[in-house]
Amino acid sequence: MSHVASFRQRLSPRVSSVDLYDLLALAAFTALAITVLATFRDYAVSNDEWVQHRYGELILSYYASGFTDDAVFHFENLYLYGGLFDVVSILLERMLPFDVFSIRHFLCALFGIGGIVATWAVARLVAGPRAGLLALLALAVCGPWYGTMFNHTKDIPFAATMMGATYFLMRGARDLPRPRAFDILMFGMMLGCALGLRATGLLMVGYAGLIVLMRLPALPTWTDRAKFAGLSLLYALPAFLVAYVIMIAAWPWASLEILNPITAISAFAHFHYSIQTLAFGQMYEMFDAPRWYIPAYLAIKLPLTILSGALIGLVAAGLAARRDGLLHTMRQREIFMVIFIAAFPVACQVIGQGPAFTGMRHFLFVVPPLAVLAGIGFDALLTGLHARHRVLFAGAFAMVATAFVSNTVTLVRMHPYEYLFFNPLVSGLEGASRRFDMDYWSFVMPEAVRSLEKYLDEHDGKTGKPRPRYLVGVCGEKQSFEKEAKKHPEWILTDEWDEADFFISSTQMDCDKRMAGETITDIARLGVTIGVVKDRRAIVRSTVTRNP
Repeated sequence: MSHVASFRQRLSPRVSSVDLYDLLALAAFTALAITVLATFRDYAVSNDEWVQHRYGELILSYYASGFTDDAVFHFENLYLYGGLFDVVSILLERMLPFDVFSIRHFLCALFGIGGIVATWAVARLVAGPRAGLLALLALAVCGPWYGTMFNHTKDIPFAATMMGATYFLMRGARDLPRPRAFDILMFGMMLGCALGLRATGLLMVGYAGLIVLMRLPALPTWTDRAKFAGLSLLYALPAFLVAYVIMIAAWPWASLEILNPITAISAFAHFHYSIQTLAFGQMYEMFDAPRWYIPAYLAIKLPLTILSGALIGLVAAGLAARRDGLLHTMRQREIFMVIFIAAFPVACQVIGQGPAFTGMRHFLFVVPPLAVLAGIGFDALLTGLHARHRVLFAGAFAMVATAFVSNTVTLVRMHPYEYLFFNPLVSGLEGASRRFDMDYWSFVMPEAVRSLEKYLDEHDGKTGKPRPRYLVGVCGEKQSFEKEAKKHPEWILTDEWDEADFFISSTQMDCDKRMAGETITDIARLGVTIGVVKDRRAIVRSTVTRNP
């Protein structure tokens, strides 16, 4: 008993020193991990995953051939991207007895949780445990984030590693000009991973420079400023070297010419594919999307919790700057960096009017810093109200908690199509239907194939005869259909939709309306149709009869 009592005495101070909000954050991360483990198989294969997987194979072939197999540099435009995620997923496939796409989806979800952890860590660093918890919740129940963190295998890992780099950059900045070795190493690793996915990770190099520049005005002389900047650069060099090594390992094309990452960014800014996108009921070519396209999609796709919290955070930052002076305190500088990291890429898109399509997915990496700002904003609001009256504090806390619960309920009802979330500014999913990009990945395919199986089992299955051969038209990714329907060799995919016995389509771009037929399955969430399966056999027979 004495040993037990002694253990309790040692344990008690440690337990009592743990912040309640940190315990709640730990509980939230545990719940996220359990949810991911239980549901990651529910999500469809996205259109990009097939080519990305092939790209990863070509990268490994390049290394296995002793750098002679250069097919990786001629595979569509994939050489402009890093292949970090694809290489890792292929290596895991070779070691684990699981389907490669299951591995990809679980790995991507881990990146998604990692991005939430980094968001919590940044908000906690800047404004404390409560701000961290609020930022965590804001991102975790954000449909465009949670709904894509299983299969957006470029966007989510990039956003997560950028946020991880942001955390270690800001932590290291507190010790400038001599950051701790651990922060330097981790910043370099996170930056390297980001660059090993997208050249846009170079933004982080600029952010590192900005964070040093913000410290210079406080120094008394130009000599002191030059010394500070020089030491900061010297200590940062190992991080950039680590980042470079990781980048070229995951992105061979980047090693061919030292300026290739910049060339890739320039190429992204001038993409001209024949891809259409939809906003407010108007169709646009990707290279002709209006300047307001990305800001508008951010405004209608992000939950009001993030938008309102970020707005409160901006107001609070402005009031603090008015009271204390601009960028005079460490907290002010850190909040400014969060604001800048969220706003700068969007501002560049607006000013440069670069190509844009399929909503905000290419700008997912600005969502975590917006969630950080929301956490800081809500925390500032609660702090201010608590100082005035506890009843006001309790009421505001209850409203914020209710908003998070409401978001969660909505996402549960939309599962596994959480990425189709639209906020009340456009009347939610119902108001957005057929006016904005919806299921552009054709994630309805697994549910559509299951419903067609059930329909044919109930009809053809009762005859006892061999299964007849059916032609199936699909408005969506062909390979996704083939993966889901591999148990049915009697289903023949056809590009001649007029001859198809059955037709599967999402409602994206009104493709479901292109072919007539009896709707046998209406795939819907929140009362809104997002996909259909149609039986066209009567129409096909009628056509054959009229045209013998």
